Amino acid sequence: MNPYIPNKNPRFAIIDYRASSETLNYLKKLKIEPIKTVKCLDLQEPVDGHPDMVMHMIDEKTFVVAPNVFEYYLDVFKDKGIKVIKGGKTLSRNYPEDIAYNVARIGSYAVHNTKHTDQVLRYYLEEAGLEFIHVNQGYTKCSLCAVTESKAVTSDVILHEKLKSYNIDCMYINPKIVLLKGFEYGFIGGCTGLINNNVFLATGKIKDEEILKTLQTFIQHAGYIYEEASSQQIIDLGSIIPIL
Repeated sequence: MNPYIPNKNPRFAIIDYRASSETLNYLKKLKIEPIKTVKCLDLQEPVDGHPDMVMHMIDEKTFVVAPNVFEYYLDVFKDKGIKVIKGGKTLSRNYPEDIAYNVARIGSYAVHNTKHTDQVLRYYLEEAGLEFIHVNQGYTKCSLCAVTESKAVTSDVILHEKLKSYNIDCMYINPKIVLLKGFEYGFIGGCTGLINNNVFLATGKIKDEEILKTLQTFIQHAGYIYEEASSQQIIDLGSIIPIL
């Protein structure tokens, strides 16, 4: 099972410490307790609170976490039935030294620039039976959102073509619709995702009506309801990670 495709309503959701009160209240209305990230001082400011930069969920009860913030999450999860494993790679500011845990999942595949995947994370993913697909894109979790085990949305053209070659039904979305302060734009995987077994959640509004309607149709055909967590422009928060 892909833990990023929840089969019920989660207990918790990990979210960037800068998430708006509107977004946090949306989660609370679903009876999901938000867990705010801690700032990772070793990363660039726009992404220093993005959960998908510092952790990866192996299964619904196990995370591999970067040494930079390991102690924080060890403490956060200690009474929640979650196992936290320290990764081997300490992150630093500049690419590719910041991508070790930003691995995407779709079906039985882990997708990443395997030259830079954290080796502890890779070990546990391969132990879980996943096959790695190498791509030159390092921010694959940022760039990819799994919708089902065989459907995905991506904001990376090369990743889009690669996944299609593996018979994955993949929709491409221009990343320029996504806000990420400090950069020209963000990534679709960082602002969308399945929040429970019914809802595909966007962090805000897509202003391009044509893209919005195409995405809504794609999501509906996959069997999910498309919802927005806020009335603001869709923003890259580095994923909202549900925990069952």
